[in-house]
Amino acid sequence: MVHLQGAPVSARAGGDEEVGRLAAAFEACTLPPADFHHRQHLQVAWWMLRQGPPLPAMLRFVSSLRRYAMHIGKPEVYHETITLAYLLLVNERLERGGRTRSWRRFSADHPELFERALFDRYWARATLDSPLARRCFLFPDA
Repeated sequence: MVHLQGAPVSARAGGDEEVGRLAAAFEACTLPPADFHHRQHLQVAWWMLRQGPPLPAMLRFVSSLRRYAMHIGKPEVYHETITLAYLLLVNERLERGGRTRSWRRFSADHPELFERALFDRYWARATLDSPLARRCFLFPDA
């Protein structure tokens, strides 16, 4: 558990305020890497995309994620194709279902976002594993 301005942030943040604190800790690079997994990536993306227009929110997320990866000494883990694909999916799901939904409602409505093989139906594994896919967005193979 992380503390930001005296308020605890759980690695399994669920309430909207808690997700907001998680996003703030992520942006401040105070979130331990052990507390930042796929679910938390999605929570922060959801939070940022609800804050304003999609393109500035996506740029904010990408900039923050690159800075965070650099901060933890692992800049090579950033993956442009996967990051942008998830941001676009989260934004599309927000638009279709309403931007005011809580995180709990949003995540319950879209369990596919948590599936490990989500992108296997769009990209060949070799494409996603390529250095090119890590540094620039590649359109789906299929």
